[in-house]
Amino acid sequence: MTSDQAVPEFQHRTVLLEEAVDALDIAGARADGWYVDGTFGRGGHSRLILERLAPAGRLLAFDKDLQAIAAAQSIADPRFGVVHGSFAGMHEALAQRGVLQVQGVLLDLGISSPQVDDAARGFSFRGDGPLDMRMDTTRGMSAAEWLATEDERIIEKVIRDYGEERFAFQIAKAIAARRAIEPISGTRQLAEIVAHAVKTREKGKDPATRTFQAIRIFINKELEELEIGLEQAFQLLAPGGRMAVISFHSLEDRIVKQFMAGKARLPQPDRRLPIRAVDLPQPLLKLLGKAKPSDAEIAANPRARSAVLRVAERLSPAGERA
Repeated sequence: MTSDQAVPEFQHRTVLLEEAVDALDIAGARADGWYVDGTFGRGGHSRLILERLAPAGRLLAFDKDLQAIAAAQSIADPRFGVVHGSFAGMHEALAQRGVLQVQGVLLDLGISSPQVDDAARGFSFRGDGPLDMRMDTTRGMSAAEWLATEDERIIEKVIRDYGEERFAFQIAKAIAARRAIEPISGTRQLAEIVAHAVKTREKGKDPATRTFQAIRIFINKELEELEIGLEQAFQLLAPGGRMAVISFHSLEDRIVKQFMAGKARLPQPDRRLPIRAVDLPQPLLKLLGKAKPSDAEIAANPRARSAVLRVAERLSPAGERA
């Protein structure tokens, strides 16, 4: 969830604001470098990064949401630039600016409160609105269009895999039955279909939660873009550079955790080979731990409760910080 300054109708609080920017360690010579905010939102992280950058430092932000891009225009700082697009394209965008290495990358995954709270965006079943769910409304298929045309078995797989929903078969079957009678075009309409198909649910959790999450993730290619973005961030990081990633559900966090752990793991050569210790492959990342919101932050912003921040640092070829 990615904002601090909000559009007037929908307020949003940046989750783990200080912790995430602190993790980038913007100090000394590093404050003169390039940084990436892969999810601008309403600019909470970007503004704090700019406060800590030296005059020679630069920040490039990304967002697929046109409302976020509009909000970014209020930042009149020559050190700041913004790209309308996914952070999965950061390598190309930076290369176009002649940048081959950066000192830090921050990714704040998921959707922002302004997106959730605006019923017209179709992300939430709390209010009734068109079933859109696209972060970038200028391209791609809406959730309503996808549900109208996709094979029932694919819908089941998406809901099961991306929503971790054990009633995926029943929900997909109910969706197929309803669309044969009428178009499924509204958020409340879909929520009611799911509610009738789900026989039991965890206390305090709406039956439609997992289905809405699954369709949103699929429509926006969130997990595929995360995998691409993590690899590009790693390739761009200078030795000593850091990546900080905030995730909000287990699928995202699992990808981030496994990616960082894989780069931090020391490759194990064949013990039978005569390799000197100095010639052994070195780990590429150093894990710097994880953080979760404090009780006070969760009390002030309940949407922060599932957030997890993971931080890693790029190692030099010798395995030491530059």
